[in-house]
Parts: sequence; C-alpha cells; structure tokens
Amino acid sequence: MKRLMMLAAIAATLVSCGGGGGRPSFGDNEYPVVAAGTSTADMQTTYPATIKGVQDVEIRPKAQGFLTQILVKEGQAVGAGQLMFVIDNETAQAAVRQAQAAVNTAQQQVNTAQLTYDNTKKLHENKVVGDYELQTSENTMESAKAQLAQAQAGLASAKEALSYCYVKSPAAGVVGTIPFKKGALVSGSNVLTNVSNISSMEVYFSVTEKAAMQMQQSGSGIGSLPAVKLQLADGSIYGHEGKVTKMSGVIDAATGTVQLIAQFPNPEKLLKSGGSGTIIIPRQAAAAIIIPQACVSEVQNKKFVYTVGKDNKVKYTEIKVDPQNDGNNYIVTDGLKAGDKYVTNGITKLSDGMEIVPITPERYQQKIDEQAKAMTAGDIVSSMKK
Repeated sequence: MKRLMMLAAIAATLVSCGGGGGRPSFGDNEYPVVAAGTSTADMQTTYPATIKGVQDVEIRPKAQGFLTQILVKEGQAVGAGQLMFVIDNETAQAAVRQAQAAVNTAQQQVNTAQLTYDNTKKLHENKVVGDYELQTSENTMESAKAQLAQAQAGLASAKEALSYCYVKSPAAGVVGTIPFKKGALVSGSNVLTNVSNISSMEVYFSVTEKAAMQMQQSGSGIGSLPAVKLQLADGSIYGHEGKVTKMSGVIDAATGTVQLIAQFPNPEKLLKSGGSGTIIIPRQAAAAIIIPQACVSEVQNKKFVYTVGKDNKVKYTEIKVDPQNDGNNYIVTDGLKAGDKYVTNGITKLSDGMEIVPITPERYQQKIDEQAKAMTAGDIVSSMKK
C-alpha cells in the first residue's frame, strides 16, 4: 500500500509539471518554441436576441364599456376574424334601432315625395300646373332622398359602433396574456391581449455599425450571410436554422448599432413571442494565426506571449485576439505575424529579456517522458529499500 501511494504521488507531480503554466526541471534553459503559422479557422459570432412572432398584434377595443364575455383563453390558437371579447352593447344596439327607425321614416318621405312628383309631372303635361309647381315638387323629392341617404349613413355608423363591441382577432395566431376579467371597464387605451402568429418567428438582434457596413459591402449584402443558429435561454441550440432577412436602414444613435432580423421556422411551436436567446453567425477566418490559450498570459484584460528573437532572447509581447474563441485556442488579430516564434510551455518561469535554448515541442515532450521514467525508477528503488 505504501508503495502504491508513492507511485501515485510521483504521477501527480509529473502531471502538474507538464502543464502549460509550469515546466519540469531539465537542468538547462530549454523551452519549446514554434513559429506562428496561418490556417483557415471556423469561428462564430454571437449576439443577444429577442424573439417575436412574424405577426404580433395588440388587441385593443375601439369601444368603451364593461367586458361582458371573454371567449378565449391564454395560449389558445385562434383564427382570423374569430370573436374574442364582447363589450356591453345595450346602448349601441339602441342606437342602431333608432337609426333604423330614422331610415324607415326617411324612406316613407321619399316614397310620398316621389308620388307627389309623379302626379305633378302628369298635371304639368296636361297644362294644369306650371313649371314652378313641377320644379318645387322635384326639389322636395330630391330633398327627401338626401335625408334618406343621411339616415342610411347614420345607420351604418351606428352598426359600426355596435361592431366595436365585438372584439375579433385580426389574424391567426396564439392568444397571449389576458390581464382583464369579466366585468372590467375597458377602453381603447387598454390592451386586452396579444395575438402572435408563431408559425415562424422573427429574431431581432443588433450588430455594430462597422459590422453592418462589412455585410453591405460583401456584394449581396445580408443575402450572402450563412444560415444562423439560435441558442435558447437554457443554453440548448434550437433544432432549425434561420436566415437573416432584414436589416434596419437606421443606425441607433444611442448604441451605434443596426438592427437585423433572422427568420426561423417554428413547426413544433417551441419558440414563444417575447422570448430571448442568442444568435450564432458562423464565419471563416482565412489565413488566421491560431495559438493555444495555454501559452498566453493575461494581465489586466491584456494578453501577452513570449516571442523569441534571433538572439534567443524572449520578449514579453502584447497581442490582440478575436473575442470569439473555442475555449482552447485564440485567433491572433494583432501583435503576432506568420513566422514569428513564441514559447508554448513553461511561460510562468520566463521573464522579459531572458535568454533560452529553443527546442521543438516534440523534444520537450520527450524530455518530460525521460524525466518521468527516471523519477519513477528512482522512487521504486528507494521504496524497496525501506
């Protein structure tokens, strides 16, 4: 048991020495050095986003009154024109009856004026009455017709006012929250609910002015953007890809950003209007310089590597990297160019201007293996003598 514990301790020591920050003791000043090369990197850019239905309509009443019926429930699917709410309409119905009576009265007046005109016209043809009587009769008839048209307009207005008491869905979709109960007094300033068409969803996100200009200068604008992904609030990736379809023509002066809209299919009705997520736009970085994160040190949000000059002296060099990374590597955007040499391991034991003996990473690993083998053999002999 004692021997097993000793071997476990040796293994743990070697693992800690072989990491990116530490370095085994070789008895010399050898460090692994590589030259920066270029390659094509698959990257992605993420943006916080808001999810909305392709048609997201606020339902407001045009009439004021008490809610007498609520005919839908939250989350219910409704069709265009479906009745949703009824507002107290006794007064509106009375107004319709009154307007209908006015139309009936005006129609009777038209009928009487028409008979009078027809009779006067015959008398005028027989020279019984003069032109004055005929014109007066005709004017009376036209006036009666005008009054009838006015009454009919009043009836149409009353019927429209009555229709306002029956609140219908303007579009097919899903009913949102219903904040009012039966008997509540409502008016046009109140939102009774929302109806969202969620057969497909529009996801809103914003990019910087610079990024928007780069998109527009790419040739076909947003049409050239690849399919995008949506990360949901729980961290999972939505099962359908989307396409950026719209870009705002106005830059937000407060944030300096431009709004874009990506459309996603929603056959399973998983996405809900008002939800949040993260848009993921894949991109490729051509001729990118990619280095392991293990060889980078960070001080006050600045990143540094140890570059190696022709005199084999190291220089503490600041670099800039792409903010998006895979958790293992950085894409260097400034401070390091192809062909520059840098130290890959043991950086915590280096200091600016220190002279080293460069070796290859393969030789570095070989020396680690050799040292591990020597340490293990020595410990075994020591433990067997005890």
